[in-house]
Amino acid sequence: MQGSLSAWLVKHGLVHRSLGFDYQGIETLQIKPEDWDSIAVILYVYGYNYLRSQCAYDVAPGGLLASVYHLTRIEYGTDQPEEVCIKVFAPRRNPRIPSVFWVWKSADFQERESYDMLGISYDNHPRLKRILMPKSWIGWPLRKDYIAPNFYEIQDAY
Repeated sequence: MQGSLSAWLVKHGLVHRSLGFDYQGIETLQIKPEDWDSIAVILYVYGYNYLRSQCAYDVAPGGLLASVYHLTRIEYGTDQPEEVCIKVFAPRRNPRIPSVFWVWKSADFQERESYDMLGISYDNHPRLKRILMPKSWIGWPLRKDYIAPNFYEIQDAY
């Protein structure tokens, strides 16, 4: 089932895939990594002026990685703001997604956390570096195929 935002994007020739609605009735869209930076700007201009959250997850061992953005359209005098969920999938071998830091500044630490835990590189992010793990840490701890190092090796990293 296609939502109102998906219909608007189709009307304006913007490539995406509707993933339906989540359990709260929030429309979910899939955007290709190469289209994400331009569609992010369009969504901001359309009124999605608040990035509520960004997270990432490993879809399946050896499979794709997903970066998920929850956007909100906040308007004065509106009791119920509109929300949309955007999913951008990237290949595990070289996961690269354009950063939306320049559109929503709140993406800063959130994209850094996704980079640190899953290894997704956010192109044009101004400070893409580890935020939770030590700089010397090897690997991406939240990937399903990650093999944790020996506990005693971890102590040496600190």
